[in-house]
Amino acid sequence: MKESQRSKLERTAALTRILEETQGEPRWKGESDPLNALVRTLLSQSTNDNNRDFAYGRLRQRFPTWHEVMEAPQEAVADAIRPAGLGNQKSERLIAMLRWIDAEFGRLHLDFLHEMPTEEAFALFTKVKGIGVKTMAVVMMFACGRDVFPVDTHVHRIARRLGLVPEKADAVKTYRLMAPMVPPGKSYSLHMNLLEFGRTICTARKPKCLECPLYDLCRWGEKPEQNQG
Repeated sequence: MKESQRSKLERTAALTRILEETQGEPRWKGESDPLNALVRTLLSQSTNDNNRDFAYGRLRQRFPTWHEVMEAPQEAVADAIRPAGLGNQKSERLIAMLRWIDAEFGRLHLDFLHEMPTEEAFALFTKVKGIGVKTMAVVMMFACGRDVFPVDTHVHRIARRLGLVPEKADAVKTYRLMAPMVPPGKSYSLHMNLLEFGRTICTARKPKCLECPLYDLCRWGEKPEQNQG
C-alpha cells in the first residue's frame, strides 16, 4: 500500500525530533566565504572529509589566492589536490570554474550569494560542469545559512532505507522529494544529524538496526526483527 505524503511528512518530522533528542540539535555556525565553500565541496566529491581538508590545505598553501589557482598549470593544481582523489578531473573542473566565475562576475568572489535568491543561485551555478545540485545545496546551506537540505551519500542511503523516497531514486530525485518534507528551519539540523547517524548507526554495511532509535519509523525490508521477549 502506497504511503501518503502526509504520513511521510509526519515520519520526517518524527525522525528529525528523535535525532535531536538522541544526538543533539546542531546549530549553524554562521556565514562563511561561499567561494571557499564551493572549492571545498568540489574537492569533497568521492572522498572523505579528512582527504578533502588535507587537499584544500595543500592547495591554499601552494596557491594563496584563487587567481593563482586559476592561472596555474593544471598539473600543478592536480598535484596539490591529489590527496582528495581524481586530481586530474577535479583540477580541470576547478580551474574552469574559477575562469567562469571571473568571466561571469568580473572578480573571484561569491559574496553576492548571501543575498541571491536560492533558486536563482541553483539555476545559475548548476550550469557549470562539476557543480551539481548537491554541491550547490551544501554551499547555500553551510556558507549562506539557507534552509536547503543537501543529499550526500549518507542522506541518500538513509532516505531510501526509511522509505521516504523510492529505492531506485537517484540523489537529485531524493533532493527534490525530500525538500518539501523537511520541517521548516530544520534542514541544517537534520542534515548534520543524518551524517552522524549514517556514520555510526545506519552504516552502508552491517547497520546497527537493533540499536536504531528510528527502528519503528524505518521501512527497510532487510532490517532484522526485534526480539519481542
